[in-house]
Amino acid sequence: MSVPTPPAARRCSRWSGVALLLVSTALTAGAQLPAGVRAGEWQDLLAGGAARHWREYRQATLPAGWQYDAATNTLTRQSGKDIVTRGEYGDFELELEWKVGLKGNSGVFYRATESTDVIYENATEMQVLDNAGHRDGGSPLTSAGANYALYAPVRDVSRPAGEWNRVRIVAVGPHVEHWLNGVKVVEYEAWSPEWTAKVQASKFNQWPPYGLARRGHIGLQDHGDVVSFRHIRIRELTR
Repeated sequence: MSVPTPPAARRCSRWSGVALLLVSTALTAGAQLPAGVRAGEWQDLLAGGAARHWREYRQATLPAGWQYDAATNTLTRQSGKDIVTRGEYGDFELELEWKVGLKGNSGVFYRATESTDVIYENATEMQVLDNAGHRDGGSPLTSAGANYALYAPVRDVSRPAGEWNRVRIVAVGPHVEHWLNGVKVVEYEAWSPEWTAKVQASKFNQWPPYGLARRGHIGLQDHGDVVSFRHIRIRELTR
């Protein structure tokens, strides 16, 4: 037997929908492109299956340990190596969502080349992390949303392990922005004197190609933990 929904519950449901709309609007508020930049069409980097768009770093195919669920549009790393897009991008806007388990660690690389044995020796990274559970969360420079080991987020806006986090990365020439859950947490100028000094003071100074590419692949990191990504899309930008 069906039970009629009380009027108060109906009002609650209606206002819940409004609240969700307001939250969605708030998350995207202020997320404009830099002045004078034009955007191309969005490309879904999971459309038609992950293997159409992704492959293992320096290999031709997608590792079996990265599993795609078409029903939820989710790519999950259970095992396997770092992966990269088949396409390359110079100036771009990237959006995705990520979720890690307890103590989970991963990353999103951009403008990655395959000139080094491993991806982190040449490509800059936006950190993906369970801040509360992983030791890297103890330092802002290696916490979720950071330009790993170089630029710390302005504050911690990450969500706990097991919850989805929304990412937006904008790269226009040297100008780079990291957005996490609707907040611009990092902004920097690549190849500037400040950036060069930070690289030289970091572990990356041992790899000459680090961060210098103007164009390259998007990468998702294998750090030995289970991590999921969904709703991955990108569009190229022009000035």
